[in-house]
Amino acid sequence: MQTDPRGPRFAAALTTAVLILVLLTDNSALLAGQTLVFALGAFAGLRLSPYDWLFRILVLPRLAPPSETEDERPLRFGQGILMVFAAIGMLGFLTGVTWLGLLATSAGLAAAFLNAAFGYCVGCELYPVVRRAQGRLTAGA
Repeated sequence: MQTDPRGPRFAAALTTAVLILVLLTDNSALLAGQTLVFALGAFAGLRLSPYDWLFRILVLPRLAPPSETEDERPLRFGQGILMVFAAIGMLGFLTGVTWLGLLATSAGLAAAFLNAAFGYCVGCELYPVVRRAQGRLTAGA
């Protein structure tokens, strides 16, 4: 499935804001909500992500049609990676291992900011590497 690349960048901007709030407040409930957003994007698809819904309802009608689209699979892979970092961060905050919560949340923030500000999707860059490795593992088995 193809998607408008402006949607994920919008979602990354919202994610950046949420993760900054998490880091400022150590709010594990807010991080749990963000983890759910990542899980929806990764497993159910970007169209079911609340941030994509906001983009389609509030932003997309005001924009010209996209000049290009991109494959959703690498973006969903990236959402899965961010979900893992957010879950680790949440675990750190909930268990009192604050440094782990801060570290994992900061890593997720860095990835979200890179996408929001520069259009650089870390998960999208890792996706083909993982796919090639899977092919080698399957072929070598």
